[in-house]
Amino acid sequence: MIGADSRPAAPVRAASDPAAAVVDADTWARLRALATEAMRCAYAPYSHFRVGAAALVEDGRLVSGCNVENAGYGVTLCAECGLVSELVRTGGGRLVAFVCVDGDGQDCSPCGRCRQVLAEHAHPHMLLAMPSGLMTIDEVLPDRFTNADIARVTGASAPVPEGDRP
Repeated sequence: MIGADSRPAAPVRAASDPAAAVVDADTWARLRALATEAMRCAYAPYSHFRVGAAALVEDGRLVSGCNVENAGYGVTLCAECGLVSELVRTGGGRLVAFVCVDGDGQDCSPCGRCRQVLAEHAHPHMLLAMPSGLMTIDEVLPDRFTNADIARVTGASAPVPEGDRP
């Protein structure tokens, strides 16, 4: 874990990688406000558990999403899925910092499925504001499944991303 408080007072370098973005307290506040705004748009008539998510993309864009429930619970869309859809729709890129909030505006952990979805689009040192503090993508999803696993088994090389899309 990078810090005990998910709202750092000083700039936090996402990792020792010089290409990693600096995520300062103002950026975390903007992400939390955007996630809260998205949460207020959630469609949760069944569980009444509203969720909003927001992330910083390496090029400086902010993307967000909210959960959209469905009477067939299995086809409910998580806020993180909406966020990744917006990321891809607006040009792709890698996520650098991520916040997810519940209906009370408190940090909320992405489920395992959503951690995998986020990992596919994460900067190698992406930071997530978790209920216990800031964590890297590797800390929240160690030994994750990647296209390298597919290539190892099938012998097929991993697809080459188009442009800056993952």
